[in-house]
Amino acid sequence: MLNKFEIVAEPRTAQGKGASRRLRREGKIPAIMYGAGKEPTNIEVDHEKTMLQTEHEAFYSHILTIKLNGNDEKVIVKDMQRHPVRKLILHMDFLRVDENAELTLRVPVHYTNEDICVGVKQGGGIITHYLNDLEVSCLPKDLPEYIEVDLATLAVGQVVHIADLNLPAGVRVAGGEGSQPVVTCIALKVEVQEAAPAAAAAKGKGKGK
Repeated sequence: MLNKFEIVAEPRTAQGKGASRRLRREGKIPAIMYGAGKEPTNIEVDHEKTMLQTEHEAFYSHILTIKLNGNDEKVIVKDMQRHPVRKLILHMDFLRVDENAELTLRVPVHYTNEDICVGVKQGGGIITHYLNDLEVSCLPKDLPEYIEVDLATLAVGQVVHIADLNLPAGVRVAGGEGSQPVVTCIALKVEVQEAAPAAAAAKGKGKGK
């Protein structure tokens, strides 16, 4: 994994809706960290800095580092509540990562070589994507940044299914059937316009003279 995300957190002692509203006014996000056999920990994180990180696609499929009281906690984003209108994060849930236990997470699907796809360049087809991300299970050390699907040799009419994906070592699909389509190249239908009946009739009369 190339990207690294670190979040500096502080303990959160005040509880309740009123306390959460005050935190948000101060530019903080109320959050909680739990899992890995440890007690849940209420924390607060900087809104502006965290918001900038959430704009990266990889933020949601990476193991993050929360720095709290001089210690580092490895976590993933489990849930995030956003304001329905404003660009505002209301609350975040972080799940602690156990290095020896499998985790299940959705990772993005990246399609490569679409511009040189055989079905497009030679067959005149168009690419149709069915999946933007895929749920996988693996140990934290094997978590991929994304799943790559190479479209260079995809021909017109050919379909890539989940079972066809070349997954990294130690990674398996957790959601979706093997027969579920991922991407395909569809042939374009070319409609041939017939001559207008009036034009055809006029041409026939001209021949009869």
